[in-house]
Amino acid sequence: MAKLVSKTYGDALFEVAVEDGSIDSLKQEVELVLNIFSENEDYIKVLNHPKIPMEEKISLIKEAFEGKVSDDLLGLMLTVVEKGRFSEIEEILEYFLTEVREYKKIGAATVTSAIELSGEEKGKVEKRLLETTGYESFLLDYQVDKSLIGGMVIKIGDRVVDSSIRTKLNSMARELANIQI
Repeated sequence: MAKLVSKTYGDALFEVAVEDGSIDSLKQEVELVLNIFSENEDYIKVLNHPKIPMEEKISLIKEAFEGKVSDDLLGLMLTVVEKGRFSEIEEILEYFLTEVREYKKIGAATVTSAIELSGEEKGKVEKRLLETTGYESFLLDYQVDKSLIGGMVIKIGDRVVDSSIRTKLNSMARELANIQI
């Protein structure tokens, strides 16, 4: 259900941004709002508290954001509060950012390797990803997981390419276990 809510509201905001030609400015505003939310957990708790009247929540949103973000983003936040869905605001805004990245052909990937990759290796990974996908650029998050032993795991959305030694060893072990002598 939460996925449907974030998609519905996120798509609505995205469509408005495309129609208005304000994708870049709205993207920056959404990133700023998400940053504010992550740094002010108490603010989010207040806006999600069931005993605080809706009028007060609306007032808090207007006080914090009116004149600082576009009317479109402010309107979305107020609508989400009025519909009792503020607990999902971060997912909604993240969905919007994902749609913007897709629209601008910017991929997002997590690259996990057994050791820290050098700058040259990171460049090769990015070049290969650009060659094998339809994206024009990538936002890459590099992580280290020593349990991989070697190789790497690349996640793009719900797709995973696992070329780690750990996975290959596990696969060989399963194959050997199935051999009947």
